[in-house]
Amino acid sequence: MIRSQLTHSRLVGSCLTVLLMVTLVACGGPPKWVQKGSGAFNEKDSKAFYGVGAVTGVRNIPLAWDTAENRGRAEIAKTFETYTGYLMRDYAASTTAGDFTRNTEEQNVERAIKTITTTTLSGVRKIDQYMDAKTNTYYVLTKLNLEDMKNNLEQAKELNAQVRDYVRKNADRLFERLEQEEERRGAR
Repeated sequence: MIRSQLTHSRLVGSCLTVLLMVTLVACGGPPKWVQKGSGAFNEKDSKAFYGVGAVTGVRNIPLAWDTAENRGRAEIAKTFETYTGYLMRDYAASTTAGDFTRNTEEQNVERAIKTITTTTLSGVRKIDQYMDAKTNTYYVLTKLNLEDMKNNLEQAKELNAQVRDYVRKNADRLFERLEQEEERRGAR
């Protein structure tokens, strides 16, 4: 009887421990923005570009946060300007020796893709961060408000007037196109 009560108490204790751990994991999961990723999104009253940067395996905590933040900024930059170079080489040969009953086939296909992003963005801010203790991954959410971007364009002396006017006039249309593209990607 005593052994039965001890076994029952241990079982109940184990079940409560497991239930508590499941509850903590469910409540302490990653924020929605980690899963949603980077892109152009509508907020309540404004439009903004978001970048989610992540780094894993870095033991130096300040370096990990800085790296994740820089990667978040790079995600926003990729939205605006990305150059992609694509090269594909395809070689095929068939060689027949003498009697045409024996031949040798060979082929080689190579593909190389190089992507470069260079842009200056003013007004990108870190707005949230999250550390996944299970995977030792640091996440940082960065944001560039569309209105801030438009105001920065006003102040940019490097842009010629025609380019600045074009971007200012078409910023909302371009934003909506990016947002639609993000929705299509999310629907897949």
